Amino acid sequence: MPTYTVHAPPPKDGTASAPERFLFVRDGFHGWAFILAPLWLLAHRLWLAFAIYVVVYGAIGVGLALLHVSPTVQLIVGVMIALLMGFEASSIWRWTLARRRWRTLGFVVGEDAEMAERRFYAEWAKRAGEEPVLPTTLPEQHQYSTPIRRGLPSGNDVIGLFPEPGGTR
Repeated sequence: MPTYTVHAPPPKDGTASAPERFLFVRDGFHGWAFILAPLWLLAHRLWLAFAIYVVVYGAIGVGLALLHVSPTVQLIVGVMIALLMGFEASSIWRWTLARRRWRTLGFVVGEDAEMAERRFYAEWAKRAGEEPVLPTTLPEQHQYSTPIRRGLPSGNDVIGLFPEPGGTR
């Protein structure tokens, strides 16, 4: 099942962000970013990422042309860059949101974006109605016992899967 990160925009005038403006970013491969990376970046208003993409892709293209690399290698490099964009599109989107001071509220799992939104808002509404309860007692700590050695240590004790000292190999 896909995982979504939930982001809240920066508050305006000191008030909390409206829940309608929360953004859910799906983690995973983005097919449209793989097929049409520049248009995907522009559609999501990732201006700086678009500029970096154009400069880096152009520099790699010019570099490959100046090195007289075969068209097959140029195609392979282009496909690898497209794959990188497809896999890293959500990370680039989250990076841009963090630069714009959006807060990450959490993660939610859902079959699709609508199910993820329902799960997030249901849990968010449930938590908004109750105050956080501090535990009155600390949770029980696990007590680990020390290992018990049976018998006295001998001079032939070896740790691991090594042969005995002085033995044949």
